[in-house]
Amino acid sequence: MHRSLRKVVATLLALGCLCCCARDKSPLQTQVPPTPGQSPLDPFVQNTLLARGVNLGNALEAPNEGDWGVVLEERYFQLIKEAGFTAVRIPVRWSAHASNKAPFLIDPAFVERVDWAVNQALHRGLAVVLNIHHYEEMMEDPTGHKERFLSLWRQIAQRYRDYPAELFFELLNEPNGNLTAEVWNTLLPEAIAAVRASNPYRILIIGPGQWNAVGALESLRLPEDERGIIVTFHYYNPFQFTHQGAEWVQGSQAWLGTTWTGTPQQKNAIELEFVRAKLWAEQHNRPLFVGEFGAYSKADMNSRALWTGFVARQAEKYGMSWCYWEFCAGFGVYDRNANDWHYPLLRALIP
Repeated sequence: MHRSLRKVVATLLALGCLCCCARDKSPLQTQVPPTPGQSPLDPFVQNTLLARGVNLGNALEAPNEGDWGVVLEERYFQLIKEAGFTAVRIPVRWSAHASNKAPFLIDPAFVERVDWAVNQALHRGLAVVLNIHHYEEMMEDPTGHKERFLSLWRQIAQRYRDYPAELFFELLNEPNGNLTAEVWNTLLPEAIAAVRASNPYRILIIGPGQWNAVGALESLRLPEDERGIIVTFHYYNPFQFTHQGAEWVQGSQAWLGTTWTGTPQQKNAIELEFVRAKLWAEQHNRPLFVGEFGAYSKADMNSRALWTGFVARQAEKYGMSWCYWEFCAGFGVYDRNANDWHYPLLRALIP
């Protein structure tokens, strides 16, 4: 272990928190939650429900389901459950299915499709993270879209107000662009209030600006009196490895062939970032959820499996729940064409 890492880990040992959450709650010890409407929920206990998750990406957050090649099927939820995952994250592009004029009503048919996905997961005992994803207009013009964003959450929250506590609301995926950390922090109290009007005790998931980057945790400002929150960050470092050949990333073709073999230097670089995230969580008494991590399919499978397994174990080591990106597309742990798992990735995630 690198000398600087030893010093940070020693600090964690002194805090008594190296391998556990701030209340000694392991994300692998799942518990049955009460209904959100009954009483306040402990976010550390609720975080144990998320434990080991997978994102149902490239489906409902596409402009229209199927545009990016993925249409959700009932069998996917059963496969995920049987493989040993405890949760799914359902990214949803609500903004593509809502009016642009007040009161910004969401298309009822689209809502029913989201209902179906949420219920498929809950009926199989999977916890569900439901978010607002790819609200690109919000990133470009946060002031102009503020009321629409708040209206979307009022509608979503009202729709699912009677759902069990296994359903979590994630306010917004990866704030970026003109939705700076400062603007995001200013908006958060209003967004939380929009949900709390109908869901006083549901656990919310909130990440920092700058694309939910782990290094942006220090910039996140949450209302101190609002404790029903799990904080999320996304992890894709080293980016030139995880996004090599990604068609949407400029210059990524030059990164093809980048490997990750688990050298001490490579491992230390990742562990230092997780240790720093853990120290932030301890300081602020917030549980952590690694809402996305994954390596694109243009990387070699051996490197992908080694990196994926190491990141997942780091999250678990420091008491964080996690959710792999994603199920069956470019980062997928499942090959929908072969109707079978990419077993090196599956075994890396769930040994």
